[in-house]
Amino acid sequence: MEILEGFRPRTAGEVSVLGQDPARAGSDWRERVGIVLQESQPEEYLTAAETVIMWASYFAAPRPVAEVLELVGLDEHRDQRVGRLSGGQRRRLDLGLALVGNPELLFLDEPTTGFDPTARREAWAMIDGLRDLGVTVLLTTHYMDEAQSLADRITVIAAGQIIARGTAADLAETASMQTRISWNPQDVPLADLPEQLRAAAEMLDTSEDLRETSTDPAESQERLVILTDEVTETVAVLMETAARLGHKIESLEVQAPTLEDTYLALIGEAERSGEST
Repeated sequence: MEILEGFRPRTAGEVSVLGQDPARAGSDWRERVGIVLQESQPEEYLTAAETVIMWASYFAAPRPVAEVLELVGLDEHRDQRVGRLSGGQRRRLDLGLALVGNPELLFLDEPTTGFDPTARREAWAMIDGLRDLGVTVLLTTHYMDEAQSLADRITVIAAGQIIARGTAADLAETASMQTRISWNPQDVPLADLPEQLRAAAEMLDTSEDLRETSTDPAESQERLVILTDEVTETVAVLMETAARLGHKIESLEVQAPTLEDTYLALIGEAERSGEST
């Protein structure tokens, strides 16, 4: 990230950001880029508005200060000194300072690290709204749910190499991830399944999983599970079988692979490939 931002010299290779080499780019290029670092130290004795006004003075055509404060949700705290802002409000100010130059490209380096769940969700909504401004965002994160919620395109890097990139669905396909369909065998027993589903189904003991979330041992149970790419067809057959038996499937769960599942599969495959070579 620091190489792309022009802060760190590269040791090899070529880099192009907005058509220029960041190591040689001038002030015109800098005005097209906004950066939110992991940590920042704005002047604590200035108010939020004064801080944005100061930063706006560095740009030839800045975004209006009032607009910036409204965009990042600090319009009601404009007169509060930076030193008295909460951690989440400080992060909002960081984003405002990155947006005040009206950039085409915005770098966000792990912007929600250390946030509580509420602050993270608020930050996600704010970042998601940058699409409406026509800003391209390059975000680094270790939170898979964050990437899945925000990213149009995702790049997975392992040991310095790009091992996969695309949408979350593209990555799941690359990792050969399948959707998990599960239900209580009392609703549709294994023996009553059509042959093609019976061969694909397996019994899973969920007792261990339930112990982590419940203290009631009566909730422990076995479930039938099918991993498939044919979700609609599989669910339709299950429903038809239940109707034929006069049963209701009240325990049916359809779980698409999460980005975390996909990430772990991709990293595991990369590690195995590295061991084999």
